[in-house]
Amino acid sequence: MSQEINQSVTAITGIGEETAEALTEIKVYTIKDLLEYFPYRYEDYRIRDLADVKHDEKVTIEGKVHSEPSLMYYGRKRSRLTVRVLVDRYLINVIFFNQPYLKNNMEINTPITVTGKWDQHRQTITANEMKKAGNSQKKEFEPVYHIKGSLTVKGLRRFIQLAISQFGANIEENLPQDLLMKYRLLNRRDALRALHFPLSETDVKQARRRFVYEEFLLFQIKMQALRKFERENSKGISQKFENNKLKEFISNLPFPLTNAQKRVINEILTDIKSPVRMNRLLQGDVGSGKTIVAAICLYATVNAGFQGALMVPTEILAEQHAESLREIFNPWNIQCELLTSSVKGKERRRILEKLELGEVDILIGTHALIQDEVVFKNLGLVITDEQHRFGVEQRRILREKGESPDVLFMTATPIPRTLAITVFGEMDVSIIDEMPAGRKVIETYWAKQDMLDRVLGFMEKELVKGRQAYVICPLIEESEKLDVQNAIDVHAILTNHFHNRYQVGLMHGRLSSSEKEEVMRAFSENERQVLVSTTVVEVGVNVPNATFMLIYDAERFGLSQLHQLRGRVGRGSEQSYCILLADPKTEVGKERMKIMSETNDGFVLSEKDLELRGPGDFFGRKQSGLPEFKIADMVHDYRALETARDDAAKLIQSNNFWHSDEYQPLRSYLQLSGILTGEKLD
Repeated sequence: MSQEINQSVTAITGIGEETAEALTEIKVYTIKDLLEYFPYRYEDYRIRDLADVKHDEKVTIEGKVHSEPSLMYYGRKRSRLTVRVLVDRYLINVIFFNQPYLKNNMEINTPITVTGKWDQHRQTITANEMKKAGNSQKKEFEPVYHIKGSLTVKGLRRFIQLAISQFGANIEENLPQDLLMKYRLLNRRDALRALHFPLSETDVKQARRRFVYEEFLLFQIKMQALRKFERENSKGISQKFENNKLKEFISNLPFPLTNAQKRVINEILTDIKSPVRMNRLLQGDVGSGKTIVAAICLYATVNAGFQGALMVPTEILAEQHAESLREIFNPWNIQCELLTSSVKGKERRRILEKLELGEVDILIGTHALIQDEVVFKNLGLVITDEQHRFGVEQRRILREKGESPDVLFMTATPIPRTLAITVFGEMDVSIIDEMPAGRKVIETYWAKQDMLDRVLGFMEKELVKGRQAYVICPLIEESEKLDVQNAIDVHAILTNHFHNRYQVGLMHGRLSSSEKEEVMRAFSENERQVLVSTTVVEVGVNVPNATFMLIYDAERFGLSQLHQLRGRVGRGSEQSYCILLADPKTEVGKERMKIMSETNDGFVLSEKDLELRGPGDFFGRKQSGLPEFKIADMVHDYRALETARDDAAKLIQSNNFWHSDEYQPLRSYLQLSGILTGEKLD
């Protein structure tokens, strides 16, 4: 980008210190900042036929004043001006609030143009703008910007116009010609002009298309460069395991692997054998068999003479993994140990001593694994389950427990491809997209609150058969602000309802670790037939006898979270059910319930969840790994995102990219991002 563009906005004739100070409110400091301060929407001033306009839609119409306007004052400085306007075959009312001066421009039969909100039922437009028809040079589309302080949209438009007229010639292209031609993209100068001062809807579309691609390409160039340097500079461990022994181990498993499991195992084992350190994300829906994939990879690591670590977010999950892995590994004389904050004293010292001596092959645990006292003799593979529940720093500390061990992140939250290639762009991604044979689909139904008695009757039919049930509530205790069911109240209601016929347990986040452990043990061993819980059970609870789940106020959860909760049932051979108790007030809420009832595919649900909630809320809270784009939208522009990723991958791998002058602007961007130093790479 030309140096002239990087000057302070005060270099623009017509912008003084006071205006420059006002522009800092919107983080505009340089001419480049001003040119790249994009509109967030456009006012559409095209004249439309009222027959095509929906109720409450904003519209611009042209018509003739049909009657004398009526002006009424009320309160201090408040007024209402009403006039009847003939628009083609419609005679409508137009109302202006607090604009009494407009009355002087409304002579009968005068043609006027009005912009405002259309009330289809009352045949009325509540207008905010009016002008005499044919009297103005107003364009069809006018940009609208976010403003702060003393700035006005009109003023900001004028400043941008000044910047373009004085410095437009200094706007340089940053995309290579071959890509501009391939996708028929506007050059940067024309695109900036069209975005700020469009003459038509086509101008806006073409300019937006160019900047969406540019933003995605720059981001993906950075991701792909990071990935390239990570692979080249991280000397990993080449783990030489015995293939025949691994095949024997797999053939002795209690069930056959699915084709998807075989595919991802091969991808992971190829990485493990490679001298480059693995950095891979394994996605698999609830019940798709990620644990057995992890077990096979851990076996390969131990067979190659290294230790393995499995870090999970909760003690309950750590205990369940330890139990199932010991069962799998005991016949092969592989030593598994469990380390959580509950393991103390003599037992803790014993595990840590054996680990440092190399006598523990696989260590399973919570974040206790990243304490300073935990020392591995020869760590070869680190697996992090439900990776988005750990911070980047926690994952890094565990990885540094060994000499560049291979790293596998696992998640049962199916992340939409759009998010995966954005947030995890520097990782390789493996997906288990097939469920094990014979697994029954969980039947899901949406019920209204007034159907609760019928739902409880349905639940009791399952309990009579000797099965168990989960009941999920959004809150622990009653909230004055939210009218939603809470776990404590529901526990009391159900205890009374089942009146000693069945035992009801209560689980929530305020219980201590030992209390939670006791509640889960009682439920796992069928001492409690019903478990009332908050979303604490969302991850890592395995009770195959539980076949029924009731979720109160289901509209308060995202689709991905509902799917995670639903995955707690359906783990045994019996048919399972999930009932969503909800009275959603919005169309989006109703749509969520409908989608949940219709599909059990976590990847389909995750895409829908992303569309309905947006990327920032996908993980249930703002995900700091998400990039901020000025124009591009990861959900709606996902095709452009995938195209940009493919293009970036090819560029980074090509020799031409690192040496040709045509790609200098893209290399400069990598330098500014701190990824490259100034010299050319060989």
